[in-house]
Amino acid sequence: MARWQPGTSGRLQAAALELFASRGYEQTTAAEIAQAVGLTERTFFRHFSDKREVLFRGQEQLTDAFLRGITAAPDDAAPMDVVAAGLDSGTAIFPDERRPHSRLRQSVIEQNPALQERERHKMSHLAATIGDALRARGVGEPAATLAAESASTVFGIAFIQWIREGEDRSLTEISRTVLSELRGLAGGNPARHPAQQPA
Repeated sequence: MARWQPGTSGRLQAAALELFASRGYEQTTAAEIAQAVGLTERTFFRHFSDKREVLFRGQEQLTDAFLRGITAAPDDAAPMDVVAAGLDSGTAIFPDERRPHSRLRQSVIEQNPALQERERHKMSHLAATIGDALRARGVGEPAATLAAESASTVFGIAFIQWIREGEDRSLTEISRTVLSELRGLAGGNPARHPAQQPA
């Protein structure tokens, strides 16, 4: 995979994030983002339709990665095993070098209700797409929807853990741990932390 933030689009994204974090999303204009890297506002709009797209470009890449994993899963795989394959494929597009970018992006989103709503919509779209892919494999309802929503939830929880300060596990490793926790709950055997072990 190419290194994160290549070319003009990457420079604009990096500049936008820094400005959003320091000045606020609403207070930052597309022209100011472009000027920060020595470009014109016209150049900005050749790469992004608006400043919100700076934060949400890449949704298709994430969805496609999940679908590649789902497609590659064995035909006889159980729905949650298919989900596991999708999660492994989806999380693999987040190398550790991308973590600081993702952490800063999340901090900007958390400060703006409209951006939070857009992020929720992104995750809802991901779940719907996974559900369609599972149904195309012959998974019935409600299993397809339950598995798809689980995939989206596991990814979201794992992502937040991945961007925490001091975290050094890969997103894939964290995702597998969260999925294992979910499977334990679904099987009526939730994982216990040491402090929760019976005396």
